[in-house]
Amino acid sequence: MCGLCHGLRYTEALVNEKYVFAEHLAPSCFEVTSEGTIFATNFVEYLHLSASSLGMNKVLILGASGGIGASLAHAYTEQGADVVGLSRSVDGFDVTDPHSVALHLGGLQHSFDRVVVATGALEIAGAVPEKTIKGLSAKAMADQFALNTIGPALVLSHAHLLLPRDRRAVFTVLTARVGSIGDNRIGGWISYRAAKAAANQVVRTAAIELGRSHPQSCIAALHPGTVETPFTRKYLARHPSVPADEAAQNLITVMDGLTPDQSGGFYDYSGKQVAW
Repeated sequence: MCGLCHGLRYTEALVNEKYVFAEHLAPSCFEVTSEGTIFATNFVEYLHLSASSLGMNKVLILGASGGIGASLAHAYTEQGADVVGLSRSVDGFDVTDPHSVALHLGGLQHSFDRVVVATGALEIAGAVPEKTIKGLSAKAMADQFALNTIGPALVLSHAHLLLPRDRRAVFTVLTARVGSIGDNRIGGWISYRAAKAAANQVVRTAAIELGRSHPQSCIAALHPGTVETPFTRKYLARHPSVPADEAAQNLITVMDGLTPDQSGGFYDYSGKQVAW
């Protein structure tokens, strides 16, 4: 057996009612020992092997270190799914950088049953949401579009590689109800609203295209509600809120119920359709 490769994380799976352990998997080694230890050619192949053996979902969470993203990753892991999480703080995944997106997503080498884009921010570089149009900043607005619109669009440009063609899959982008044009009754938050509205349009357009090549997939925009995270801390007093773990379970329930016929839609945390 070849030497162990440094740097690949420990994982375990239950295969054929026995625990199978793989620690620091060696990229050039594939072997089943007498103790039942499986060494795959690389970590990704091991995940594919264990998921296939157990019938698990494979889940990709982008923005996995954020409040909602981390809670989704934890909840899916508790359900027994194989979860791959990427974030800027942990993995250097920069959703606003085309090269970073291509590098990280291009290296995954297999498809996913669930993909969740949980990146995004209300305040960027200290810029708070505008209360009036007179408070608009071109720089702040450009930053909002870079993170909340262009980022998800870049990820969606790789969706044809991330989603399977032979089975049902769900790809969701977490947007926001304030991105609804029809539901806008109080104004304000111009840059954030516009960026989320544009993200909804990106999701809708991508869903039409992917419906031709991936007819069993559902591509949707989701409003998670007001969630108790550092992202919303200053705004919680104004709206009813839920803890991140509860929000994650709500979103998982919605995603589990989405069908290909609902692809291209905009839904809230209870599964109700939101006006564009």
